[in-house]
Amino acid sequence: MAVLVGKKAPSFSAAAVVNGMEIVQGFSLDQYIGKNHVVFFFYPKDFTFVCPSELHAFQAKLGEFEARGVKLVACSTDTEESHWAWLQIAKNKGGIEGVKYPIVADTSKTISEAFGVLAGDYDYDMDGKLVANGPMIAYRGLFLINKEGMVMHETVNFFPLGRSVDETLRMVDALQFNEENGEVCPANWTKGDDGMTASFEGVADYLAKH
Repeated sequence: MAVLVGKKAPSFSAAAVVNGMEIVQGFSLDQYIGKNHVVFFFYPKDFTFVCPSELHAFQAKLGEFEARGVKLVACSTDTEESHWAWLQIAKNKGGIEGVKYPIVADTSKTISEAFGVLAGDYDYDMDGKLVANGPMIAYRGLFLINKEGMVMHETVNFFPLGRSVDETLRMVDALQFNEENGEVCPANWTKGDDGMTASFEGVADYLAKH
């Protein structure tokens, strides 16, 4: 699994469901370059258990991401039709009705592979036929991408482990603080805390105060 931090986010074009109902073709994160930060996150499968809790948790904080100028985009290896069908099912019945941010359909599995979160790989059997080795679905990968299209932060969780949306917002705040002030963010930094200059003197001053 390659680490993408410090590198350009892989480019792709795929079908997606936007605004909870409209299927569009040729969706790409490239549309946000130069305009927005992006939180791009993968989840394993539609119609499962931990996944809807995450999708609804991100939706609940969508306004906070938007207030920071951040675009939120989800992705799994299911089809766009599967995404659309799940979006029509009420939350109290296990569905994700009400989720408005785009959900990308990585049916070719190439997006998950490019981002290094595809669980499994392809191999050849004894007859020379291409077969899948593993579930071929995405781990819970999350990527914070800056306006230049560079990955600044990533996490990857195994299937049973849901993510913290608040921690994602904290990382957004840390990135934007660094970009705006030029200072770095020490351990457990949260919005409103002091940063520090990237120097021995800055570290010493910060530690003396904390």
